[in-house]
Amino acid sequence: MEIQNNNYSHAPGRAEAMTSIFMTTVYRWMTLGVALTAFVAYLIASDQEILYAVASNQVLFYGIIIAEFGLVIYLGARLQKMSALSAILAFLTYAALNGVTFSIFSMIYTGASIQNAFVAAACAFAGLSFFGYVTKRDLGPVGTFCHMGLWGIIIFSLISFFVPSMRGGQMDMVFSMVGILVFSGLTAYDTQKIKAMAPYQTEGSEMATKSAIMGALALYLDFINLFLFLLRFMGRRK
Repeated sequence: MEIQNNNYSHAPGRAEAMTSIFMTTVYRWMTLGVALTAFVAYLIASDQEILYAVASNQVLFYGIIIAEFGLVIYLGARLQKMSALSAILAFLTYAALNGVTFSIFSMIYTGASIQNAFVAAACAFAGLSFFGYVTKRDLGPVGTFCHMGLWGIIIFSLISFFVPSMRGGQMDMVFSMVGILVFSGLTAYDTQKIKAMAPYQTEGSEMATKSAIMGALALYLDFINLFLFLLRFMGRRK
């Protein structure tokens, strides 16, 4: 008697199809998150009263930043237990809150600088993510190196917050270049890592949706930070 195997995840054709479906979903959510951030930032920047209220109220501004960190931690820690709808709402809320804080950049940089940095980030992200998607080379060492660099960025940012003299001039330029390199590497690495998860997802399941949201969040963070460091590096201040 022939025993049929219903697990097709490792069949080449099936795995390729599942990968394509899953990655398309990841990129769709990631793009929606970026678009929502840009839309909210544009709306607030277009209203001087609201923009001034956000910029001048430190309690509100830092409260939003704390909420953003809280949502990222919440998504990472509670993904297994939350519903797919809750994961989607948390991701979109995070993207919208980012738009609120990003509106402040319209007071610092020229509109042309913001647009140029966004286009440069979009082009760089597309190329790097495509490389991570198609390369057969293991990008694990790149990911390890970039995560070490990320911790360096975090530590430097915390120290410079209390020692403002560390910021500005040549140091600021070097910091921006390091940030661009780190998130360029993470974009390719995260894409490869997310792609490796794809064949093991069950299309249409709650877990597949939640995994797609987490993948979208990782790529969203890579893109946003790449944009921020490019803006810091090439942006012209008002």
